[in-house]
Amino acid sequence: MSLYEHVFLARQDISAQQVEGLVDTYRALLEENGGKVGKTEYWGLKSLSYKIKKNRKAHYTLINIDAPHEAVAEMERQMGLSTDVIRFLTIKVAEHETGPSAMMRRSDRDDRDGRGDRGDRDGRRGGRRDRDYAPREARAESDDNTAGSGEDSE
Repeated sequence: MSLYEHVFLARQDISAQQVEGLVDTYRALLEENGGKVGKTEYWGLKSLSYKIKKNRKAHYTLINIDAPHEAVAEMERQMGLSTDVIRFLTIKVAEHETGPSAMMRRSDRDDRDGRGDRGDRDGRRGGRRDRDYAPREARAESDDNTAGSGEDSE
């Protein structure tokens, strides 16, 4: 049997419990066809980069699968018929990750390197990053130094 990682996106207007129901449905379908489901991760309701079937957000879910190709093909066929699933992607892998996926580790990484809330944005005006920005006192001193250089002499 082959190992697969499968991610699917469910409509934004269904609940997280309904997404778990979808996972249980597809788990039963895979087991009927001789496969096994490893870990499942619910990544949450996230914004999409662009609208997909009139949805701006979607519930993301990862499923690790150990099943023959025919079982995965049948699951994908059923997902294509479902109105609750808006996108899915199945990738064949050499081995499954044992720990949490990268999507689940991301919040831990942000907290460790101190970039979690980004509350300290001093020195920036209007969200723009001005590389030539200098405090007023420093600009005044540099203007004084250039005043006697003879640039404006007649």
